[in-house]
Amino acid sequence: MSYFLNQCGIVCALGSGADQVRGALLRAESGVLPTDQYTPGRVLPLGCAVDADLPSVAHLPPWQRSRNNQLALAALAQIRPAVDAAIARHGAHRVGVVLGTSTSGIAETERAMHALEHAGALPDGFHYGQQEMGSPAEMLAAQLGVSGPAYVHSSACSSSAKAMASAARLMAMDLCDAVVTGGVDSLCGFTVAGFSALESVSAARCNPLSANREGINIGEGAALFLMSREPAAVALRGWGESSDGHHISAPDPAGGGARLAIAEALRRAGLEAGDIDYINLHGTATRQNDAMESQVVADLFGAAVPVSSTKPFTGHTLGAAAAIEAAICWLLMQDDNPQGALPPQLWDGVADAALPALYVAAPGARLGRPLRHALSNSFAFGGSNAALILGRTA
Repeated sequence: MSYFLNQCGIVCALGSGADQVRGALLRAESGVLPTDQYTPGRVLPLGCAVDADLPSVAHLPPWQRSRNNQLALAALAQIRPAVDAAIARHGAHRVGVVLGTSTSGIAETERAMHALEHAGALPDGFHYGQQEMGSPAEMLAAQLGVSGPAYVHSSACSSSAKAMASAARLMAMDLCDAVVTGGVDSLCGFTVAGFSALESVSAARCNPLSANREGINIGEGAALFLMSREPAAVALRGWGESSDGHHISAPDPAGGGARLAIAEALRRAGLEAGDIDYINLHGTATRQNDAMESQVVADLFGAAVPVSSTKPFTGHTLGAAAAIEAAICWLLMQDDNPQGALPPQLWDGVADAALPALYVAAPGARLGRPLRHALSNSFAFGGSNAALILGRTA
């Protein structure tokens, strides 16, 4: 069975919509900028979405009013006509919503707690349900009027990759004819403080694979796909999932779980390692992730396949990262990229001699032909690993 990715809506630090995001990416213009919005008195580079591009949530019930849901609605608006057509074609009961997130409405709770501390009362607009993890899927299902399965995965950085795999399984089980799938995550002080406590946050733009890498930049955004059986230029060809359970926040240095996930994605896609044209690395720019991932990629693919981490463009968008990075691959697999321009990596170019050498795509890199198969890796806290393979269908 084919799982076609008919449409893609995206909003992130690079912009809103396919044209803005792809344009900034290929011009090598990072959306990660310094701000103290979430860390008063401490300036950090963060991948913030542009507020002006976000729709109102005033029409939603109080428990669904969150910035997270604003991001989801912004991405949905870009694909809404195609989703509505799928609902009309298949029926509301045959269309599902499966998303990944990790923050949901935590930012709204932070503001409410601040008001409680300083004013002695919770603000009128606060509702505990704003921070429910299932909120974005429940909200989108209600806005679309669909009654198929609607739920959220929350497994940190692998959340939206697992959501896309789950969407394909719903179709394979004939529970859905179409699924709105992807991920959404919004910035909040909680996540920035948490990663800072782990000493994983970089004070400069993140620098994957570099000898000088110091950690991640947090970001926010949303990417939503309409997945169906209707033919399209790009399909989800394969996915793999594993759990190595090595450590709560550190990957298995040997990369056992990562290898299993990638191998399963290749098997499900019916591809060999040599068929992959490009790898979007998880590429967090932490010491441990980059060491593990570069070794796994070198062992499985060698040094000939182009790779890059796009997190210096968007920040690490946590539960939305896998969907946003799949969307970047999707954008460059469309018919209007005949020369196969690749997502470049922004870094200082000082390769870490302790890591195996990889072919890192520089700004302007291109295959000279269409990009046919792309692998996107996501390796999360707790050893939750996921790999997606997107493929052109013609």
